[in-house]
Amino acid sequence: MNNTASPDESVVTSYADAPTRTVTAGGVTFAYRELGPKGGIPVFFFVHLAATLDNWDPGIIDPVAKNRHVITFDQRGVGASTGLVPDSIEAMAEDAYSFIRALGFDKIDVFSFSMGGMIAQDLVLKHPNLVRKLVLTGTGPRGGKNMDKVVGTTYYDVLRAVLTRSDPKEFLFFSRNAAGKAAAKAFITRLQERTVDRDKPISTRTFQTQLKAIQKFGRSVPADLSKLTQPTLIVNGDNDRMVPSVLSEDLHQRIKGSELIIYPDSGHGGIFQHHARFTPVAVNFLAT
Repeated sequence: MNNTASPDESVVTSYADAPTRTVTAGGVTFAYRELGPKGGIPVFFFVHLAATLDNWDPGIIDPVAKNRHVITFDQRGVGASTGLVPDSIEAMAEDAYSFIRALGFDKIDVFSFSMGGMIAQDLVLKHPNLVRKLVLTGTGPRGGKNMDKVVGTTYYDVLRAVLTRSDPKEFLFFSRNAAGKAAAKAFITRLQERTVDRDKPISTRTFQTQLKAIQKFGRSVPADLSKLTQPTLIVNGDNDRMVPSVLSEDLHQRIKGSELIIYPDSGHGGIFQHHARFTPVAVNFLAT
């Protein structure tokens, strides 16, 4: 293992200031950032389609890291991580497992969003003893109804963004009403808080491979999520065009004892639009 972390660094409390580190596992050098006090069970953040380390909202990360050790990372072939991006969600989950074990952890909490939630589900099913608590936001189950339509919606909204010279996330994550547009602008601004050591943007080929993996996940035979025994929090907006909101209800029905929150007047990025309301709930849920 080649870990560039320094053991005597002071605690980082802001995601904008978290240094980018690397660890090598299975021939892949994973880029990651960590912040918050070390000790106890860490919270690993699993990011969305086309995202790198720079795509996590500090409005969510920073409050969680106030009392918890938080770790974000680039999947294989994404951002500053080496290798080729896998063409299946299962393979992405195994890469995540390799990364987690390379850092020496055998028990974690998981916070996931969108594609990250798909990866998290496969990780927990394959390695059930690894994860203590699970947060699934803006996501859906393997084989869920219309899951495979994410691809068409994504390409459509990316085109709309190009034509209006906007960030695609403004269309993909938020409703195009006044509240949604304002929330989108605020979210994009928060993502720019980090001004140094920015991550490498993903390539078009990586983006297309990830989309194919999501499509394959959506068209697969449903997984038996009744096997999940971890306390699970499921969250979405009420008008998610990317991963239809009804799929959050589907997850809730499949995962026994799970908790479901649907935020009004919001889309795929409901947790970002309502971050001030959502974050205290997430912090409380993840508390030991």
